[in-house]
Amino acid sequence: MAMDVVDYEIKGDAMQFVEIELDPGEAAIGEAGAMMFMEDGIEMDTIFGDGSSAQQGLFGKLMGAGKRLLTGESLFTTIFHNEGSGKKRVAFAAPFPGHIVPVDLAKIGGTLICQKDSFLCAARGVSIGIAFQRKLGAGLFGGEGFIMQKLDGDGMAFVHAGGTLVAKELRAGETLRVDTGCVVAYESSVDFDIQYVGRIKSALFSGEGLFFATLRGPGKIWLQSLPLSRMANRIVMAAPAAGGQSREEGSVLGGLGRLLDGDN
Repeated sequence: MAMDVVDYEIKGDAMQFVEIELDPGEAAIGEAGAMMFMEDGIEMDTIFGDGSSAQQGLFGKLMGAGKRLLTGESLFTTIFHNEGSGKKRVAFAAPFPGHIVPVDLAKIGGTLICQKDSFLCAARGVSIGIAFQRKLGAGLFGGEGFIMQKLDGDGMAFVHAGGTLVAKELRAGETLRVDTGCVVAYESSVDFDIQYVGRIKSALFSGEGLFFATLRGPGKIWLQSLPLSRMANRIVMAAPAAGGQSREEGSVLGGLGRLLDGDN
């Protein structure tokens, strides 16, 4: 199956969505639950795997679905195809505050390695597979385990980054140390490894964890300032039901103020 060439427009600021324009006969694939709206004339189907040419036939579909299961995604992918007579649009929304990253796979050698939950949508024909970390340290302590998503093809793919997005081009041999959760995606030419912080005191009391991700060029990398796991941890820590401290903003009396003004 040939890659569909799609036009797109990313809209919004903190909560973005991407509108993909499909010519008659073209299609896009989306992560389960990511669709925001679709115009009349677009039909929606749910399929095993991602519907790429590498996953045709029963065995190919089962392999594709199994790979998605290993990366923590749904067994199914939703495909949106234009059955109308003119151009139609379908939109996919980001799952939490951040930015959508458009990547033309043809311009980066055909492969992108990304976090397991960062894929949003892509042109039909892009294959969504798995990438195993070849190094034991990266697999055990990299935050993403041994398995990450691998997007293959020569079409457009869209991944989501939390918070503010940073794209960097690493020169050959250039190394950047990053919090493991802040890595969104990187080109296949980039070497990914894990490095111990080096000092026991820093590891225990810095709040930064025991390990850094080390990314060594050449190649392009995409980083996020707000990983979903970090945001979720802060919410859980602040929830009184989970033993967190509920801060009474604007009240000198704190919890006593809640009693006095009738909240309890």
